[in-house]
Amino acid sequence: MTLLKRLIYAAILLTAVLVLNFSMMHFAPGDVADTIAASMGGADAETMAQIRVEYGLDQPFFVQLFAYIGRVLSFDLGYSYFYNTPVTELIFERLPATLLLAITAQVLAVVVGVLLGVFSARHPNGIANYFVTIFALFGYAAPVFWTGILLLIGFSLKIPLFPVAGMSDVTVQGGFFVKALDIAHHMVLPVLTLSSIFLALYSRLSRAAMLEVLGSDYIRTAKAKGLSNREVTLKHALKNALPPVVTLAGLQFSAVISGAVLVESVFSWPGLGQLALTSILARDTPTILGILFFSALVVIIGNLVTDLVMRLIDPRVRGHA
Repeated sequence: MTLLKRLIYAAILLTAVLVLNFSMMHFAPGDVADTIAASMGGADAETMAQIRVEYGLDQPFFVQLFAYIGRVLSFDLGYSYFYNTPVTELIFERLPATLLLAITAQVLAVVVGVLLGVFSARHPNGIANYFVTIFALFGYAAPVFWTGILLLIGFSLKIPLFPVAGMSDVTVQGGFFVKALDIAHHMVLPVLTLSSIFLALYSRLSRAAMLEVLGSDYIRTAKAKGLSNREVTLKHALKNALPPVVTLAGLQFSAVISGAVLVESVFSWPGLGQLALTSILARDTPTILGILFFSALVVIIGNLVTDLVMRLIDPRVRGHA
């Protein structure tokens, strides 16, 4: 499949997401007029009708839908009635924090998960294998918000090693590296929380893939040639065991973004998750639609990047692309 076809499919998928999101918000109880009236302390029927006419809410569903899609295509996501700010501006303010959290957690989960899986596969009957299995089961079974609350209580309240909430400390003074270290200090617990469930998945998958590859004929041939276990593992086995992990990482990126919403709520991380929660409570429809659109866009881009990475590390994918 060429890159152009992938882009076409991505555009079709994104359009479908736009239609689905708008439809759900449109047919849900209440609308923007109710939100504005609530912020005004109430409004009579005539005022409510005027608000609906002003914002096009009196138009048929398909007219509103096509108008919304047209605005999105022109990068206009509307105006937040709760924050009194353009939605695009709000999202671009919060998006870097969410991406920083999600990408860091994803990279940590993949790297540590693969390392644990490889080590476990190299010692299938050792104690490390049982440790990885128990760790994976615990990490996969524990809800991400529950893990976050435990870490928060343990390492912020009982043992005050890390900050309780936020992304940075406004009292910290210094240059770029000082502020970067402060942000990294605040990231430790949220990243560990978000990466825990996915680390368990990747460790189990990489272990299973490595066990299958290590039993292959070409691995036995490599050992017969006198190559060390390190060379066999890193140069031959690991390269062929990585594609399933990379594929799963791409497919799970949407789950990472979803998990970030819960983690941000637990740790008051100033990202899209916090913005989404506040907007839902305030019934700020334009902001909710904008966040859903950007979340879908990030996931689709993540899947495209996964396809490109697979083409680089797996010659079989290049041959069928």
